[in-house]
Amino acid sequence: MGGQYPKISLELLEKLLDERFSDGFLTLRDLPHPSAFKDMEKATARIASAIQNGEKITIIGDYDVDGVVSTTLMVRFFEEIDYPIAWIIPNRFKDGYGLSSQIIPRIIGSDLAITVDNGISAVEAAKYCKEEGIDLIITDHHIPGEILPEAYATVNQKQDACTFPYYEVCGAQIAWYLIASLKNALNVKIDMVCYLELAAVAIIADVMPLQHINRAMVKSGLEAFSKSALPAIRAFMELHQKNECSSEDIAFFFAPLLNSAGRMEDAVHAVEFLTSKNIYDARIRLERLQGFNTLRKETEEHITQEALKQVDPEDRVIVVSGDAWHEGVVGIVAARVARIHQKPAIVLSRNGEGILKGSGRSVESCDLFELTDTCRGYLEKFGGHKAAIGLSLDEENFDTFKKRLQKEYGKRGYQPQGIDPEIVGELDFSTISFELTGLIKKYEPYGEGNTKPKFITRKVRIVESVTMGKDHNHLRFTLEHNGCFLKGVKFKTTDSFEADILVDVTYLVNENHFNGKSTLQLLIDKIVKI
Repeated sequence: MGGQYPKISLELLEKLLDERFSDGFLTLRDLPHPSAFKDMEKATARIASAIQNGEKITIIGDYDVDGVVSTTLMVRFFEEIDYPIAWIIPNRFKDGYGLSSQIIPRIIGSDLAITVDNGISAVEAAKYCKEEGIDLIITDHHIPGEILPEAYATVNQKQDACTFPYYEVCGAQIAWYLIASLKNALNVKIDMVCYLELAAVAIIADVMPLQHINRAMVKSGLEAFSKSALPAIRAFMELHQKNECSSEDIAFFFAPLLNSAGRMEDAVHAVEFLTSKNIYDARIRLERLQGFNTLRKETEEHITQEALKQVDPEDRVIVVSGDAWHEGVVGIVAARVARIHQKPAIVLSRNGEGILKGSGRSVESCDLFELTDTCRGYLEKFGGHKAAIGLSLDEENFDTFKKRLQKEYGKRGYQPQGIDPEIVGELDFSTISFELTGLIKKYEPYGEGNTKPKFITRKVRIVESVTMGKDHNHLRFTLEHNGCFLKGVKFKTTDSFEADILVDVTYLVNENHFNGKSTLQLLIDKIVKI
């Protein structure tokens, strides 16, 4: 926990948080017009024509939260205008990602196919659509390859000649914009703010930067989420006994529930939950998702332990593999291994047919997509972005791929930052007040690109440390610094600390509301004995 951090005052904290928003706090009034997207008007006109002519429309989504939400938004819209459509969510294990050749037989007979959160890499599948006489509209936010699929219209802010001013938006935002464009074209009365309650979930889950329009959409979306009449959201709020939800609630509770269906069995269950027609159906479907999520956690924990045993501490990039590791959780395992060792990590599952398939997650300054792209010659499939990749390769290429990756990492001179980028500065306990937490609330919602401010305090005395929780795997502290006493909690830890020792502590400051009383407490990240 070395490194130099500025001494934090309320004034400096406000200045640092302000600097994250160079364009200020935008509102929904600042959203660009749908026509800023290349091909948006062309796509809108084609869909409107299909509706007017009674054509068969099929939506093709994806199995992650963004894909599930994008599909749900489209299904809700067509239900609201009372137009029947078909929709497909590919199965991660049988179909692979997005619009693929495996999906084509299921869309034959459609006049129009619309992808949401996928399709920009579906070059072969687009050819099949053309051969079958199916008009294809692609809506996606991923980076286009050198060859684009031949489609009737392609809406993707990352393609050349697109004038949409924001590069980092997710698939559900583009689906939301398409619905807004269709609403105008068809002249129907629809409350677009209601659609933000789920779009916000996708923005958070897909780790979009919570700045510019993303912040505006999430802020309004979370307000709509908390007041939602949607049975799925009501069932979730009821389960967690909440009256309102924060971005953290979405990131740590709601999004993993939705994701677990696609990871463990089939993401269709997540769409069915979100489109539940009444609270009774929603409760039953929520229970099913809870079961998937429990299984996901158990499977993930087992594979993480297996993966950690294989780590070579000398490697700059961790690459591990195992027999029949569950493909649905290898990405989460890679993230955990990367976090524990503070190195990029790739976790691969051996399928018994000579193929390794898996995911990678990066840390700090390493662009894992760029790095792995230099080894593309060894790979069967590869895609992703700076922080996360998916890949598959022949087993016989495993050792060569791993060695080449280490060599390429060395060439690029990636440097560990040595400091935690989320720590904004060094804080005295005397500065911790409701005025501080009030200032922190002003910059909500927090997430990617606007992380909740984390602080460090040095030479803190542990007055008391006791275990709590059913499994005694959490710690509750009384801490003292320069005569100021504060309570703190550290979750999921096997560490133990004696009283009266001096430590450096990194933490978030939290308001704890209980029995009508509000107190300040520290949510402890790390404790280092001096």
